[in-house]
Amino acid sequence: MTNRIALVLALLILAALAIDLLVYGDRHLIFLGKKFLQFLEWIAFWR
Repeated sequence: MTNRIALVLALLILAALAIDLLVYGDRHLIFLGKKFLQFLEWIAFWR
């Protein structure tokens, strides 16, 4: 994974988190955290 790809992924995750906080408050953070961990496992599989 290049630095550019890692930066884009980090920005997308932070943007999704910021939008979720603005729209729903902090009610969905646990759901997003679980999905993020599943996403990390999926990326690790393809490494």
